[in-house]
Amino acid sequence: MSLPVYFEQALDTVHPSWREILHDALLAMQSKSPDYLKDLAHDDFLPDGQRIFAAFSLPIDKIRYVLVGEGPYPRAASANGYCFMDAAVDSLWSNEAKGGLSKSVNRATSLRNFMKMLLLAERVLTIENLNSESMAAVSRRAREDDSGMIKTMADLHRNFLSNGFLMLNASLVFRSHVAPTIDARAWEVFLLAIFKALNALPQKPVVILWGKIADRLSAIGDDLHVNCLDQFQIAKSEHPYNLSFITNASMHALFAELKLLRT
Repeated sequence: MSLPVYFEQALDTVHPSWREILHDALLAMQSKSPDYLKDLAHDDFLPDGQRIFAAFSLPIDKIRYVLVGEGPYPRAASANGYCFMDAAVDSLWSNEAKGGLSKSVNRATSLRNFMKMLLLAERVLTIENLNSESMAAVSRRAREDDSGMIKTMADLHRNFLSNGFLMLNASLVFRSHVAPTIDARAWEVFLLAIFKALNALPQKPVVILWGKIADRLSAIGDDLHVNCLDQFQIAKSEHPYNLSFITNASMHALFAELKLLRT
């Protein structure tokens, strides 16, 4: 059984250690839903530009964390194949005198809350001084050349990758004319194969689940009497769009040692 040409070509973009794994995962999808990939290959979806498998850029044996998002951003400028990485965001910090985080970060609720969580986790700020005046002071310092702090979304993305993150969405595509739950269901077989491959690693990665994703992934494989997460250390929390995420102690403990805000 062969795959649609689009997906064969898209596989050429992944790290070689993933190619056979992803190829077999796609064949498993095709076996369960024979028309899905064929139809998808001729449809409009995000991310575009054959970035559907962009998240698989690291060698599989370098994966230390798996961060699972819901699906690609519904905007072409934002969707880049990595979960939670909004490609439309450039600067993280405001260049205004009394500004803290940049306007584009503040407009992205989850990213804003994630940045504030990192500021607390890395002890740049405390919950007592997480206010606009203190945020403005952090922003001014962060923008300085010798601050030792990241300045752009691209910097943050590089730090995720250097810490061994597989930034994977539960559905690898977004289509404006298809309910997200339909696409997410179709990719469950694919995810099952990915976690099976990760489970075979000598050092199993930590799986980070935010919000309803935890419930969805726990159910994957139920019809095969398999729980794909049984063998992994799981870090769960509410989704970052909740304000309570900022002060989540378990997320502080997880991310503090990674120093994502540092260059």
